[in-house]
Amino acid sequence: MSVRQHWRLIAAAAATLAVVTGCGSDGDEAAGKSDTAATRVFSADNGEISIPADPKRVVATGYAVPVLIEADAALVGVSSWKRGLAMMTEQDRATYDKLPKVAGEAAAETNYEAVAAAKPDLIVIGVPKPALGSIDMKRLESIAPVVAIGPTTPDAWRELSRRQADAAGRSANHQAAKEAYEKKAGELKAKYGTALAGLKFGHVGSYGEIAKGTFHREFAGSWGTNIAQDAGVTYYGEVKEKGGGGLDVTEYPAIEELPESLGTADAVTYTLQPDGTPAEAVKQVLDSALWKNLPAVKAGRVFGVRYTEAATYESALKTLDSIDKAFEPLLAR
Repeated sequence: MSVRQHWRLIAAAAATLAVVTGCGSDGDEAAGKSDTAATRVFSADNGEISIPADPKRVVATGYAVPVLIEADAALVGVSSWKRGLAMMTEQDRATYDKLPKVAGEAAAETNYEAVAAAKPDLIVIGVPKPALGSIDMKRLESIAPVVAIGPTTPDAWRELSRRQADAAGRSANHQAAKEAYEKKAGELKAKYGTALAGLKFGHVGSYGEIAKGTFHREFAGSWGTNIAQDAGVTYYGEVKEKGGGGLDVTEYPAIEELPESLGTADAVTYTLQPDGTPAEAVKQVLDSALWKNLPAVKAGRVFGVRYTEAATYESALKTLDSIDKAFEPLLAR
């Protein structure tokens, strides 16, 4: 049974319960109407916000977009989310395509008239706290209750998505997706446990700057590493100086520092684009003589991984599939 089918069974059960409950007395019916309009207090980045207990018309922006699409939230408008299109299922992409776009890729590109026209009863803002300064929060709050639930560190997407789904009244759907992901991660951990035992991994991400001669080194808890960690991979080391957020787990050394940065790695993973090819910033590393002389490379223990920027349980299943395919050679050793 697919995760989506499981969600629908939950919804069907809830609907059946609602019908049974509705067969009671007039007093029961009145109570049901009261529950529909009920509110609750939700802890968000922007404070304690009174929101509908069961939102019927939700607008989502930023990282909340893929989360609430996957959770089958009652969406009436979303921001553009081009960076995540390649990680969506066909069904989720179809949902995304048909929803009105009420904002662009950046927080500053919010179309307040379009948000108002969607007539939301809840607005979920999924952008980092610093980006909230680009949004006219008072104007949004005049339209509907606003909860800001934005990203912090890369691996925090698990808690972030849980809170976003909770705000939209879709906790059960989120839990089903979480369980499917954890089941798959557990299977890979068991499958590759012996092969991975004792190996120290490093990771090369895709945000190095060729013009500046830097490469992107990611440590445990970063975008390129956190899902692989759930599959049993151990990443060693840490940044030289923490800068907050993603800069606590990632840094940008000069490419000449490859031997110093990754010379003690037993194995290295690196980020691939969704089409399976390395971005130019990664390609410059792979083409470097310094890379080719790394012990891990000489030992043949380098693995390209797609979908490393997954930030939902459903999209992270694609990442796990890519990790599974990349690690297959380990079993032949």
